[in-house]
Amino acid sequence: MKPVIILVETQLDQNIGKVARAMLNFDLTDLRLVRPKTEHNNDTARRLSAGAERVLENARVFETLPSAAHDLTHLYATTARPRELIKDVYSPKEVATRLESIHTPRGERVGFVFGSERCGLENEDIALCKAIVSVPLSRDFSSLNLAQAVILLAYECFQASPAKAALQAYDEPPATLAEYEGFFEHLTGELEKAGYFREKNRKGVMTRTLHNMFSRMPFSSQEVRTLRGVVATLVNPQGIYSRPKKTRTPQS
Repeated sequence: MKPVIILVETQLDQNIGKVARAMLNFDLTDLRLVRPKTEHNNDTARRLSAGAERVLENARVFETLPSAAHDLTHLYATTARPRELIKDVYSPKEVATRLESIHTPRGERVGFVFGSERCGLENEDIALCKAIVSVPLSRDFSSLNLAQAVILLAYECFQASPAKAALQAYDEPPATLAEYEGFFEHLTGELEKAGYFREKNRKGVMTRTLHNMFSRMPFSSQEVRTLRGVVATLVNPQGIYSRPKKTRTPQS
């Protein structure tokens, strides 16, 4: 499975066109846009794509990052700025090497998330991702435009040959973001009922911390289902025994 490129709140149509051009150079065609601030398939974007119009034509627009990444199993945030969130940080080459070990016949999909030109990604978006990808740049001048950042990642992924990977077979596929988000909504909903978020002004920070903790774990689909069962049992420990027992009908 080829990586997916996700652009969050992109402001300039020419940048979307340049990203499409960078993608198609390395055989990437799945472009997803979250709340774009401009048209993605207008004349300017098509002209700057330099022949990569099909990437723009097939691009999909979403309202939130979770909806854009609902079918992905590995989500990486691209940012150069230090953050307070605890995340593993990889260079493009390092993350491409890690992706070599993904067993693509199982349907695993990878997404790289890029923030807006002005301020990059918000912490809420980074918290959804398993790790951060950061390009090593000069300390004196570190300023990449959006298309340059995309092309560096696309190049390294293109160079990493899946045929050389030591593929590891798993009985269970990894959880998709949609499965993970279902568990997280279940968990936070029950925590809300239990009064965990006592300080309402800190609920956002507490929720983001929980999001960040769980997103770093490579859960399988079965593990997510197990976690949801754990939460349900903690909420209603006697639930399994509270069902009415069936009465046997006397036989004549």
